[in-house]
Amino acid sequence: MKVFTGFHSIEEKVNVALKEGNNSKEYKIFYSKPGPRVKKILEAAKKAGILAEQVNDKKLDELVVELPEALQDHRGIVMTIAGEQKKAENLVDLDTWIKTRTSDSEKTTVVVLDRVTDPHNVGAIIRSCDQFGANLVIIPEHNSANDISGNEIIGRASAGASAWVPVAVVNNLVRAVEKLKEAGFWVYGADAGGESCRKIDFASKSVLVMGSEGTGIAQLLEKQCDSIVSIPTCGKIDSLNVSVAAGILLYELSNRQ
Repeated sequence: MKVFTGFHSIEEKVNVALKEGNNSKEYKIFYSKPGPRVKKILEAAKKAGILAEQVNDKKLDELVVELPEALQDHRGIVMTIAGEQKKAENLVDLDTWIKTRTSDSEKTTVVVLDRVTDPHNVGAIIRSCDQFGANLVIIPEHNSANDISGNEIIGRASAGASAWVPVAVVNNLVRAVEKLKEAGFWVYGADAGGESCRKIDFASKSVLVMGSEGTGIAQLLEKQCDSIVSIPTCGKIDSLNVSVAAGILLYELSNRQ
């Protein structure tokens, strides 16, 4: 059994149950004091056929005791899902996805995350992808936080967007970017010292590569980039957090694409 907390995360899982319409018996909601947000969730859960039970806070505390400390703040509502979860519907095959993008004039944005291991950052980037219209996130199978459907920290940090934004998990990022270039995408690597994002007219089919929190973009992957783009700053520290940088660049890209 998996246990989930957080209003956004639970709302999205209820929405998934509504959409699927075939496994709501595996879901159950426990709540204590039904405030406005909880009531909204309970109304949607009822439509999805999800059982909800009112309990005391002690019961909720017991349900979340094995979660990471950051997720134990249940705020009066907890969802459990029994049995193994199905593969998330937004997990896609990269080759298949590329074949569906046939129009060169259609604005398309892909975000590649190179060894971004902090699930908070992955979730926050996916949230920005949702807000600024990115079409796909690519994450490596190894050396990254890539459990999109099962990592509750990613779900909460993305405010539920991890259930909707298309994600491809690949074995080799370099090969994945090569495939995108072959399909007509222009690849921008995010790194200090590059051309200011304010001066770039981004291609209609753009790939934005974000490097790891500590070491940036791997050398072999950086060689695949057509341009290096940076964010003008005036602070005394070296760089922005990767999720903040991704949000800024996605905003600029959406305005200049």
